[in-house]
Amino acid sequence: LAALERQVFDFLGYQWAPILANFLHIIIVILGLFGTIQYRPRYIVVYAIWTAIWVTWNIFIICFYLEVGGLSKDSELLTFNISRHQSWWSENGPGCVRKEASMSGIKGLDSHSYVSVIGCALEYRYIEVMHSSFQILIALVGFVYACYVVSVFTEEEDSFDFIGGFDPFPLYHVNEKPTNLLFKQTYLLTSPATFSGMERMNK
Repeated sequence: LAALERQVFDFLGYQWAPILANFLHIIIVILGLFGTIQYRPRYIVVYAIWTAIWVTWNIFIICFYLEVGGLSKDSELLTFNISRHQSWWSENGPGCVRKEASMSGIKGLDSHSYVSVIGCALEYRYIEVMHSSFQILIALVGFVYACYVVSVFTEEEDSFDFIGGFDPFPLYHVNEKPTNLLFKQTYLLTSPATFSGMERMNK
């Protein structure tokens, strides 16, 4: 649900790189849930590996908006240099008011053009940082849970092997006669020749 919520706001802001990352994350989460329900440890391992990648991605997003290591929140890196769009929260954050001014004297332009945003109670980059931090927290919890589920499934498989569940030669093996031999024995006992031979022996 948190990933879907983030995906919606990234779509509104045309943030193409986060949109792609969120889509992959949602797919892997569904795969991990399917592996948990259907007892498929391999799918859960894939989810656990992805959580490490997901944490790394969100750390990058935090560094991007906090402008760590030469990164700039005003760059077009998250839009693949396709457009100049920024985070949706930059104009629609809590308390934000858009200031527009007319572009008089310039032909071919609309009557209004966006100028600035004022009155924001919280700067948009901190909202994005909180989103990424929350995703990291969820990913860490999911990683621990995935490791626990895989260990439980592995212990169940080992205990099943111990009692001979997958052993081709179980400990208590019963030698049963083939069906065709039993059929032959039944035929010999019920045949007329057998009855005549038994009468002669009785005489």
